[in-house]
Amino acid sequence: MHTVHQVSVLTGVSVRTLHHYDQLGLLTPTQVTEAGYRLYDEAALKRLQSILIYRELGFPLKEIKAILDDPAYDPKQALSRQIALLECQRKRLDGIIAFARDMETQGEIRMEFQVFDKTEQEKLQAEAKEKWGGSAAWQSWEQQGAKRPYQQQAQDGNRLMAKLAAIGSLREKGAAAPEVQAAVGELQQLITDCFYPCDKETLRGLGQMYVTDERFRRNIDKAGGEGTAQFVSEAIGVYCG
Repeated sequence: MHTVHQVSVLTGVSVRTLHHYDQLGLLTPTQVTEAGYRLYDEAALKRLQSILIYRELGFPLKEIKAILDDPAYDPKQALSRQIALLECQRKRLDGIIAFARDMETQGEIRMEFQVFDKTEQEKLQAEAKEKWGGSAAWQSWEQQGAKRPYQQQAQDGNRLMAKLAAIGSLREKGAAAPEVQAAVGELQQLITDCFYPCDKETLRGLGQMYVTDERFRRNIDKAGGEGTAQFVSEAIGVYCG
């Protein structure tokens, strides 16, 4: 057993944060002594590891709790997905770091923004509005999602691409594999939570667009490797029947 102070020293997580996790029911102590001391066993430390990885990926605490408390939660499967998400995040950061180092080497600030993908993202958003602007889903996003701070919108976009990459990492299992279909369900929920209500009809349309629109295909394959967009589209097709 480890005291809350020992866990703090071991993990670098403040005692205050550990208390907060306890209040949220995210990480409850294994035992509380009569004197009120919180004690944590190895299982609790493993759960804390998962929490910290999801936090690095930008997942909200509420969502992390839902993931870890899900009866179908599989630690090994979850770790594989976390690795895929972290690798996707690393690719993006490596691109930004290389771009910054190149500027430093040349001693000048270049007006290039491709590495951030912002211009293309805005162009795609404008086209999406033209196509779906009258739909209830888009109106819901404009009323809620579009009002989020830009940083939150960017984080949501990164989470979406990471989720698509994570599905792509499972392509050797086949589009109909249970774990692939479960990941597509998570994708549908992510879109609903971060952007707009995503029923199966909407999801099916997105799956088709991922392969018919060359820019979507290119960006998704860039995030998860060649063939990711095609596989995600096939998996969505199975999921939506």
